[in-house]
Amino acid sequence: MKKVVLAYSGGLDTSVCIPLLKEHYGCEYVITVTVDVGQPGKEVRQAEEKAARISDKHYTIDARDEFVRDYVFPLIKANGSYEGYVLGTSIARPLIAKKSVEVAQKEKAHALAHGCTGKGNDQLRFEAVFRNTALEVIAPMRDMNLTRDWEMEYAKKHGIPVAATKSKPWSVDENIWSRSIEGGRLEEPDFIPPEEIFEWTVSPENAPDAEVINIGFERGVPVSLNGRTLDGVSLISELNRLGGSHGVGRTDMIEDRVLGLKARENYEHPAATILLTAHRDLEKLVLTRDELRFKSIVDETWSELAYKGLVDEPLYSDLNAFIDKTQERLSGNVKIRLYKGSAKVVARESPFALYSADLSSFDSKTIDQKDAEGYCKYHGFQARMFKKIC
Repeated sequence: MKKVVLAYSGGLDTSVCIPLLKEHYGCEYVITVTVDVGQPGKEVRQAEEKAARISDKHYTIDARDEFVRDYVFPLIKANGSYEGYVLGTSIARPLIAKKSVEVAQKEKAHALAHGCTGKGNDQLRFEAVFRNTALEVIAPMRDMNLTRDWEMEYAKKHGIPVAATKSKPWSVDENIWSRSIEGGRLEEPDFIPPEEIFEWTVSPENAPDAEVINIGFERGVPVSLNGRTLDGVSLISELNRLGGSHGVGRTDMIEDRVLGLKARENYEHPAATILLTAHRDLEKLVLTRDELRFKSIVDETWSELAYKGLVDEPLYSDLNAFIDKTQERLSGNVKIRLYKGSAKVVARESPFALYSADLSSFDSKTIDQKDAEGYCKYHGFQARMFKKIC
């Protein structure tokens, strides 16, 4: 009997995969795996209920704490972003894939499957993990070149309940860190997204008056909100609520996928926007100029690997080692003002601050300003020589 483990979200693509795996790939026993990385509890329960009807066996794995500890916290330390937006979906995929592999090994399955298309990034992220095994990898959406319209008709014929409709064919992916919405007319660069696609954030013009919050960090990791110590999952959940109520964390962008295709994407990420803004600011207070310059290169490379799902690439671990070293002094507090869609730092403090009010003040004589004259004489020296020659 051919067993297959399917990474299962409960959405249109993965639900349609179940009968397709049996009809077209000879898989007699389909095991579904839903990994809880902070998506709504209702969504997890619906996936369980649907899987009970259409799959042969189902696993739900609560990986929220692991996701935050081992994936989100390193992302914060690395200021993880890709082309100007917060990494969200990409950072969760390797963990989901690894949990699916664990189930496949436990169940002695013959194959691993996913519901990704051949045009997106997720196929790469799943298969970078799946192909570390000797198991067959099956991707029905890609292999059969399917469209969402075809999938919706197929689901209807097979009695598979799905939320997507032809008028609202949104494809939504959520985890505790980010929510992405795509599909249908949302793919068109000149289409204005309807307000109904947003669930985490209110429209900025309808947001309330400003609110100032205080984020505490220890060694690069956020640990408290307004003086109250919270675990990672609770802190991010509360910041999603707070930031979302102020309309913070919406991104609408044209994104370059790994395959080279440009795609229009919409995201919501209130907590991520707040925490990354605070973290970057605290780094400016604590790290040296040369550390900041070099770390910006490291952060960009780290983000590129994370976007591609290459968390098993040795360079990824190497970069984390450097980043962790820089974060040893990254402790302190950052105050952020939330207002009408914006999150702006208004104050910061750290016991490791490389700032001296006395040395920086124009009213202080601790530094003899005359000493700077020698520096000025050499500053731009070669440019002046060039001017004389040319």
